[in-house]
Amino acid sequence: MRDYLIRATACGGQVRAFAVRTKALVEELRTRHSTSPTATAALGRTVTAAAMMGAMLKGEEKLTVQIKGGGPIGQVVADANAAGEVRGYVDNPEVELPLNTAGKLDVAGVVGTDGFLYVTKDLGLKEPYRGSVPIISGELGEDFTYYFAQSEQTPSAVALGVLVDVDYTVKTAGGFIIQLLPGLKDEEIAALERQLGALPPITRLLDEGASLEHILQTLLPDVQILETRDDIRFQCKCSRERVEQTMISLGREELEQVLAEQGHAEVVCHFCNEKYLFNGDDLSVLIKALS
Repeated sequence: MRDYLIRATACGGQVRAFAVRTKALVEELRTRHSTSPTATAALGRTVTAAAMMGAMLKGEEKLTVQIKGGGPIGQVVADANAAGEVRGYVDNPEVELPLNTAGKLDVAGVVGTDGFLYVTKDLGLKEPYRGSVPIISGELGEDFTYYFAQSEQTPSAVALGVLVDVDYTVKTAGGFIIQLLPGLKDEEIAALERQLGALPPITRLLDEGASLEHILQTLLPDVQILETRDDIRFQCKCSRERVEQTMISLGREELEQVLAEQGHAEVVCHFCNEKYLFNGDDLSVLIKALS
């Protein structure tokens, strides 16, 4: 089954919901970055949240999520846009820790809890929107929940999960965001809280074959699906032309130094791990362009 995302509403429009399946996306990132199981889980949860947040945007709008928790994984970064394009990376993809006390991958241990979750949105305005909250859990679902409540003033429930198979490939991945809008009755909030408390982990549901529609219907019996999208995918914006412009921005003196000392240059994209090699002739052409 391909990755897909649904957008829905419930309770007379007082609840909006997003749910996404990201198995292929997370596996693509695991393969590109050679992530350890726990790094796969941390990066997968982050890009899953970013994919749903991207679905909240319009047109050419885009966002970047940065998680800097002080843990051994370093920062976790994800980009997403309204077109369903997502990419991401971690500073230290090979980091691994023993299972936590619950026998699960220790995502909080590698992410850390001494830092912040940052969200930057490019909405086409003069200045981008920037929001940040302290990391309160490191498991990330709770941290995004806290972000929505504190930075966007929208009470939300966020569930994120990545199930890594015994061969380290991604068995399943996905999540949901439930947001409460003004006007929701107390009894409706209480009912939703009960349903959330009784819901099994998102990865278990997906691994057992539950559809996103079924998961949302379990939480919100009167749910109405507004949109189903199958365009959620990995997409990087890097290209040789963009890398050339970055190289040129270094200036003639620095490029001449690279040519003299190394004779070539290799640039690796953080997001997709693609390598761009510039031999001596390539560097000479760039230097000449700066003459």
